[in-house]
Amino acid sequence: MATGETGFDDVTFDLISVQYHSLKAGHDYGQYVRDARNAGKEEIASFFEQVMSEDSQRAQRCHDFLAELTKHGTSATSPQGGQ
Repeated sequence: MATGETGFDDVTFDLISVQYHSLKAGHDYGQYVRDARNAGKEEIASFFEQVMSEDSQRAQRCHDFLAELTKHGTSATSPQGGQ
């Protein structure tokens, strides 16, 4: 399995990256929901809530995949040399 500069395999790094960005975006969308509501734009607020929910589901799916990799004892979730 190829490892990147971090020492983690590419798939693990990619999952962690998608999870991080999904969680970060979800945090930001909370402000967008508040902004839309404060502007009286309920339909737009609902859209942002939907997007936030999708990112939350995406982050959870990454978490599940990472847990599965760990459960199967693959060294893919450990940095190279840390085994």
